Amino acid sequence: MDRLSNTVRPYAWGSTTAIPELLGTAPTGEPQAEMWMGAHPGAPSRLTRPTGNGLGTGTEQALSDIIAADPERELGPAAVRAFGPRLPFLLKLLAAGAPLSLQVHPDLAQARQGYADEESRGIPVDAPHRTYKDANHKPELVCALTPFEGLCGFRRPAETAALMGALGVDSLKPYVDLLRAHPEEAALREVLTAILSAEPDAMARTVEEAAEAAERLGGAHAPYAQIARHYPGDPGVIAAMLLNHVRLQPGEAMFLGAGVPHAYLDGLGVEVMANSDNVLRCGLTPKHVDVPELLRIVRFEATDPDILRPEASPTGEELYDTPVDEFRLSRYVLPAGGTPVDLTTAAPQILLCTAGGPQTGELTLAPGEAVFVPADETVEVTGTGTLFRATVVI
Repeated sequence: MDRLSNTVRPYAWGSTTAIPELLGTAPTGEPQAEMWMGAHPGAPSRLTRPTGNGLGTGTEQALSDIIAADPERELGPAAVRAFGPRLPFLLKLLAAGAPLSLQVHPDLAQARQGYADEESRGIPVDAPHRTYKDANHKPELVCALTPFEGLCGFRRPAETAALMGALGVDSLKPYVDLLRAHPEEAALREVLTAILSAEPDAMARTVEEAAEAAERLGGAHAPYAQIARHYPGDPGVIAAMLLNHVRLQPGEAMFLGAGVPHAYLDGLGVEVMANSDNVLRCGLTPKHVDVPELLRIVRFEATDPDILRPEASPTGEELYDTPVDEFRLSRYVLPAGGTPVDLTTAAPQILLCTAGGPQTGELTLAPGEAVFVPADETVEVTGTGTLFRATVVI
């Protein structure tokens, strides 16, 4: 197995302290939003192997290059057959100090169709108005390491009508009336369309009035006042009121499937996702918002927040069960004096320590450190601490 050297991404919404505190390093004063672990071409993890594999001996190499040189050895034949010659997931530490953009992800068929369409129209993949960066879907799972706040899925229209109505903002009354009068799907579609299509100056005034009222009322309205402080005048502040506000305690998780609008607001977590960059934004961002395509992708159905708690097994593995094959996330809380745990499997793995100092083979991991374990490589875990295990379903 290989200890990984990982890139920290300094996105503006990132916390300045959460990742340094976990790693035991001094804050730089700049936001540290995400630490990537995997083989994503944007920031692949790097490692140094003591023996050569065709790419050099004892030199630091990108995990993506190592996998490309011998995918069956690194990933295993079953994973290559299922997902191709690439690591199909990306593992992250995510530290939100401010709200992320309100967004949805396409399903696999939509991603393939959208990517083919933009390719046929000759839109450069790095163009700011490009929506589909690849032909893959992007289901994702986030597990809280600290108290974690987010938005996930549509609330019941009647609940949103009550929330908006209590603000006493005249320009919100048409949305309140629609939410009360129409069937659920039609109400959600019409209100989100109206919010995203509103005249910008008028919407900015609505956001300002709503934010002032939310600040005054507090309670259930407080998250929207906080969002507005970060994104004054943004229509996403009003769109966010359509969604369930979710608070996760450490160890709890939420799964974001295709078409489900969501945003992370605050907290530190472990996130795993299919290896894709396909994001359609609804607001809380200066980036491109493709309203027609967004409205085609969003699933306009109200849902109760689905908070996942890990399912324990006799082996000590605590699994976060999700309906996708590209990733499988589980957790081991290793007690003092516990028996060694065998994690050998026919699939590639990334093991991430978030507490304590467990040993994986000859390597001792500190919080925030991770290792890549090729398929079929023997790996036994000992010691104490908390270890997250990301792999695939084959």
